[in-house]
Amino acid sequence: MSILNRLRLRGTGAPQTAADTGAPVLVVGPRTRIGAWLNRPMTSFHLIIAVVALLTTLGLTMVLSASGVYSYDQDGSPWAVFGKQVLWTVLGLIAFYLAMRIRVQTLRNLAFTGFALTIVLLILVLIPGIGNEANGSRGWFVVAGLSMQPSELAKIAFAIWGAHLLAARRMEQASLREMLIPLVPAAFVALALIVAQPDLGQTVSLGIILLGLLWYAGLPLRVFLSSLFMIFVSAVVLAMVEGYRSARVQSWLNPGADIQGAGYQARQARFALANGGVFGDGLGQGAAKWNYLPNAHNDFIFAIVGEELGFIGASGLLCLFGLFAYTGMRIARRSVDPFLRLLCATVTLWIMGQVFINVGYVVGLLPVTGLQLPLISAGGTSTATTLFVMGLMANAARHEPEAVAALRAGRDDRVNRILRLPLPAPYVPSRTEAVRNRLRTRERTSAKTAAAPKRARPARPKPAAERRKPRSADSRVRSAGHHGGGRAEKSRRRTLEGQRYG
Repeated sequence: MSILNRLRLRGTGAPQTAADTGAPVLVVGPRTRIGAWLNRPMTSFHLIIAVVALLTTLGLTMVLSASGVYSYDQDGSPWAVFGKQVLWTVLGLIAFYLAMRIRVQTLRNLAFTGFALTIVLLILVLIPGIGNEANGSRGWFVVAGLSMQPSELAKIAFAIWGAHLLAARRMEQASLREMLIPLVPAAFVALALIVAQPDLGQTVSLGIILLGLLWYAGLPLRVFLSSLFMIFVSAVVLAMVEGYRSARVQSWLNPGADIQGAGYQARQARFALANGGVFGDGLGQGAAKWNYLPNAHNDFIFAIVGEELGFIGASGLLCLFGLFAYTGMRIARRSVDPFLRLLCATVTLWIMGQVFINVGYVVGLLPVTGLQLPLISAGGTSTATTLFVMGLMANAARHEPEAVAALRAGRDDRVNRILRLPLPAPYVPSRTEAVRNRLRTRERTSAKTAAAPKRARPARPKPAAERRKPRSADSRVRSAGHHGGGRAEKSRRRTLEGQRYG
């Protein structure tokens, strides 16, 4: 109702709203197009698809721009690094598509087997002659010129198995010890094998996944804080054991102490960001990649983004990751399957944690750890595994209750039709969960009934003869002091007992 009509009705004294007239009040939906689009059943699925497409395209563009000089120096061709990145991206997109099609129950059935296999790979990579050593870390398999990092596979396998384990134990009302005994020892076995390589970045990343599982599973705060403390101590010890990592930490604490040694890379990254200004030097026109900034195409590619695309381009990239964070938590919040809810929330925290650490050490807020910027940095196994977990998130988006109902009702979705995806199966709670939900509903109903105030019974009128019967002063005193006061005292006691036990 407009303001002018309200003023007119106020002058006439007529009712101004539907509530005043007693008419039923209609619930008005979102008034904006964005709000209406966000309420659609397939919005989460479309959002994750769009974010993956934009990040992948931008990542390939920046790798091509940042790696040309390095590739020419190493292989005599400016396309070497970019060609490998394209190959791994194609493999990652295939994994993304398969992750969208896999059944949730099949994924849960293969969770432990996949994690056990990655543990075997982490052991094999430590054997000389099998694993390849690079940059002071023995953490790669090299097959046909392509390097594969088993620690990346271990992270995703641990996230899937941990989400499956905690979701199953949570449904079974398991004790705290039963939930922690398989999970935490397995995590420390994987962390110990990664520390033995040694690889500080992957250790921190796996620690983030463990903390995410413990936090989103709703375990006690003391468990989360103790795990956080142990992971922090492990990271500090790992940073101080190796000489070059200790030098990085010291250069971070005192940036001007060794500007031509351990602090050279971080200092050049900040120079590149400063040279970009607001609008940047233009795509492909940056100067830092001409051997002024080591690993410009890998760990420090965000500096090249800031130099060539400027503050606007770097902020746009961060906003794109922010949209991914919103989409991931939206999928986790709207999922009814505890496994998908826990997996999506943990994966979102894991990827955003890597973004925070990478951007943090490029701009100088954190010491250099070697974590890559997901889907933007040149990294084969990292790109493929990130695309795979994002495919699992897209699969979870298709299993939202509204999306399942819309797709199974025959409502057409162009993206699903183009990708030829199967119909998602609705979530069916297990027998244990169904019994627990019924018990919860019964307890809530009984609690509401006990908390509701009881209606006082209406007093029955006394007979006329009894009303006319005269009463003495002593009887009135005894009545007021014993029966009336006693009833008040008893009702007060019942009220206190109801407040205590109800």
